Amino acid sequence: MAQAQNPTYIIGHRNPDADAICSAIAYAAFKQAAGQSGFVAARCGNSNARIDAILSRFEQPLPLFLADVTPRVRDIMITDVVRAERGATCAECLELIDRHDIRSLPLVDEDERVLGFISVFQLGGYFVPKLKDPREMRHVFSSINSVVRALKAKVLYLRDGDTFEDMYVKIGAMDIRSFGRMADVEVIPSSQTIIVVGDRWDIQQRSIQVGVRLLVITGNLEVDPEVVEQAREKGVSVVVSPYDSATTAWIVRTASLVDHMIDTNIVTFAAEERLVDVRRKAGAHNTLAYAVLDDAGRLQGIFSKSDLLKSVRTSLVLVDHNEMSQAVPGAAEVNIVEVIDHHRLGALNTQQPILFINEPVGSTCTIVADQFRRSGLVPSPSIAGVMMGGIISDTLNLVSPTSTEKDALLLRWLENISGVQADDLAETIFSSGSVILSSTPDEVIRADFKIYEEEGVRFSVSQVEELGFSNFRKHDEKITDALARLRAAEGLYFAGLLVTDINTQNSLFVIKGEREFLERITYKSVEHADIFDMPGIVSRKKQLLPFLTSILRSLNVDGSLAASPAAR
Repeated sequence: MAQAQNPTYIIGHRNPDADAICSAIAYAAFKQAAGQSGFVAARCGNSNARIDAILSRFEQPLPLFLADVTPRVRDIMITDVVRAERGATCAECLELIDRHDIRSLPLVDEDERVLGFISVFQLGGYFVPKLKDPREMRHVFSSINSVVRALKAKVLYLRDGDTFEDMYVKIGAMDIRSFGRMADVEVIPSSQTIIVVGDRWDIQQRSIQVGVRLLVITGNLEVDPEVVEQAREKGVSVVVSPYDSATTAWIVRTASLVDHMIDTNIVTFAAEERLVDVRRKAGAHNTLAYAVLDDAGRLQGIFSKSDLLKSVRTSLVLVDHNEMSQAVPGAAEVNIVEVIDHHRLGALNTQQPILFINEPVGSTCTIVADQFRRSGLVPSPSIAGVMMGGIISDTLNLVSPTSTEKDALLLRWLENISGVQADDLAETIFSSGSVILSSTPDEVIRADFKIYEEEGVRFSVSQVEELGFSNFRKHDEKITDALARLRAAEGLYFAGLLVTDINTQNSLFVIKGEREFLERITYKSVEHADIFDMPGIVSRKKQLLPFLTSILRSLNVDGSLAASPAAR
């Protein structure tokens, strides 16, 4: 039985910006160039006009969309399921269990619906001698054809071979005078009796005379044609077994159908159920295997309790973030194997040591480009262009205060590889369209939206870059209303949007939050109390966040934060 192998996803933060998308694409290309297979670029949010402009310019597709990586049943279930079909015999099930080294297998009908499970323990119990009920030890519920198949017997005469019926095995080893008496004592009708005998002509004759259901001649012995003809006249089936009498009798019992032995208390799950929920539910049932069914009730996979204890196979490389509040949903429950980032350190715990690269540069793409250069690898012109797009977008073409000499150095290196000038690409990116004009107010504030946790409160800061503030001023009231809805929906202490004018390198900060917080913002409010003029502020990470968190700390010190109903 095989489990599908999962790739390692290289993925940026929620509500991705250009750097998150471009660094994921570029780092996947770096892994491939370095001879490391199985890495796939991914994203956990929608694109925007700026991202589309970069990818279109360098003919790169959007990364794979992953809305949620929460471990689910489909991540651990076995899909190549060994199964038995309705009408299977004990012999056939035992052979499957032995060949595939499993303990339990499902019995399915012709529509792949699970009828129950048969385990090696149930089969073993069937063959364990029951001294208090010797009659039951010889019981077989099967068809003559199933017996023939189990024995690999030669058929001399067969009557009504497909009918399933109760039969009892008996070895014709006693004297002919005792043979008849035993049948009377056990009260077993001849029509339900299977006689296993060697070349005892008298027992063969007596069996035919009393009309047994099946006469099995053992040891591949020759059978007198007269005996066969007599059996035909009496309607007694006759077959020849290649085995000795004792072995033949045992194998005949393995021809019993398992239908009446299976455990029909089936515990089922859907492939999309979360493992954290399944572990709780499965713990209440003592069964060897659980069935995974599709919407039509057909068998899709199985898993056991031990499968629930296996490590999760989904692995992630986080790029352009390291805080779980910004990561794809479910990231905290899977394997994070690397982090490539240029933001502040957040709370991150991993079960194993990982590669963690965090540099104070202007863009994650700068770090990825440096990985290429340090490894002596040269990216393709299109991947070099994608990395340029991430650097230019995140550093506002190197004029942001977050820009470093390293960003400038690597941007020039990438220019030579891509054959594209940074200023030309910047013009393409920043004139690609206004996010405010091309999106609804709710989409504007979620286009580059990040949640943070400081001083015991959760808050969000979004950012959009525009060529001037005119588009924002036309829609400021609707955007402010959208911020209020976002704050309520996410239960935030405050929700803010930094609107940056790329031309003048100034920003407006619109915010909805607790009044005591807004009153401590020292920048001048414009037009109304929820919008502040922030000249020279262009970086959310390096300029705005330190200012906002300093206010939170001051509120915490004087006790105002704890008294707020929005504080946790």
